[in-house]
Amino acid sequence: MRVLGVDPGLTRCGVGVVEGAPGRPLTMLGVGVVRTPADADLGQRLVAVEQGVERWLDEHRPEFVAVERVFSQHNVRTVMGTAQASAVAMLCAARRGIPVALHTPSEVKAAVTGTGRADKAQVGAMVTRLLRLDAPPRPADAADALALAICHIWRAPAQNRLQQAVAQHTARATAPKGRTA
Repeated sequence: MRVLGVDPGLTRCGVGVVEGAPGRPLTMLGVGVVRTPADADLGQRLVAVEQGVERWLDEHRPEFVAVERVFSQHNVRTVMGTAQASAVAMLCAARRGIPVALHTPSEVKAAVTGTGRADKAQVGAMVTRLLRLDAPPRPADAADALALAICHIWRAPAQNRLQQAVAQHTARATAPKGRTA
């Protein structure tokens, strides 16, 4: 499975591609950051994020895109920019028919480090270890993007089985009952 992880942001949007399967060694195929100038017009910044994400999709051809789920913060302006960058990444994937999964920061931290309260240094250290890198990717947005991809690779099979079970249960519960004569 090949996954593009996206840590959304307007100034720095982390991107990273990981390939692998649960229980098998993971391989980093690429990592980086899509940057936009803080003083640029919002529309132009969103276009720059779109162009950057499109380049990553073209180059790496992922099967899935994993995006950090935006959560409420105290700084509404930061949340808005993050949500807008997140929507751009989801739009780029959807336009190509690539499934998108959203993962919360604590879910990603728990998957990669074993605790949902891990700090950025712990996440970077575990990403470095899991991908057998010489040093943690910099900036932290890049390491977070790789952590998102790793989280999705490890959690997607279980999530898919759960979704299938729920769909089967719903189908049985809503199916018309057979008539008896």
